[in-house]
Amino acid sequence: MSTVWLRAFHEVAAHGSFTVAARRLGWTQSAVSRQIASLEAALGGVPLFDRLPRGVRLTAHGRAALPHVTAALGRLALLRRELRDLDRVAGGRLRFGAFATADAALVPRAIALFRARHPGVTLAREEGLTGPLLARLTAGELDLAVVSTTGGPLPEEAYELHHLLDETLYVAVPAGHALAGEPRVGLARLADEDWVSGSPEPAGTLLDAARLHGFRPRVAHVVREWTAKQGYVAAGLGVTLVPALAAQGVRPDIALVPVRDEGAPTRAVYAATARGRTAPPAVAPFVTALREACADAV
Repeated sequence: MSTVWLRAFHEVAAHGSFTVAARRLGWTQSAVSRQIASLEAALGGVPLFDRLPRGVRLTAHGRAALPHVTAALGRLALLRRELRDLDRVAGGRLRFGAFATADAALVPRAIALFRARHPGVTLAREEGLTGPLLARLTAGELDLAVVSTTGGPLPEEAYELHHLLDETLYVAVPAGHALAGEPRVGLARLADEDWVSGSPEPAGTLLDAARLHGFRPRVAHVVREWTAKQGYVAAGLGVTLVPALAAQGVRPDIALVPVRDEGAPTRAVYAATARGRTAPPAVAPFVTALREACADAV
């Protein structure tokens, strides 16, 4: 059913005249008559207007059709406005996810920057590990994911990777630890330490870097939440690795010592989008906000 027919019907019904409707639409009167005739044929041949000596009047069928036509035209107008708002990043919804330490400083700052510029866009955020976030991106359940190379290189063939930053890695030790005052420390010097980690297995975690230094970390305590990890370290129960994004707000009874860089960044952070899929217009300005937030996050 043509929207042109609906517009013609609505104008004729509103003004009770083919002549006035034609003038408002910028058409000829015969063109309006043809559109009404086409609509009547599409609705089963029922008359929508009684032709009077002066003007027209809705029939019972026309009165029944009018609220539906008005609603349909209203929905189409709403659709046009929403699409226009999407293009201007003045409306719509952006679904994104981020790993936990990015939520400590980077993501909140990016959200604040983005909302100040695009208050009409609804942000839907979730937290997760890089692997599950990428899976949700592939499934179309997220528009963007802030991910890292903690578990290894990211699959560039499946995702557009927008580089955000390369993080410094720290080791958190008790304030009275022998290494607390060191300017830098090689990971190999920590081979005999007990470790506090989010997983009993180093693979896929920051501790995976220990393999490159020839030792397997002895995980004494599995603690997932960063604030709790600090408590274990402060109590002398072990040491833990801390990426730069989580280094702010460290409690005073532990010390952060930079891990010596062996010529490559410890962890790269990216904003990922799915390849071969049209990203919502809000993605590009959100990536811009993430990049601006990086300057203050580490």
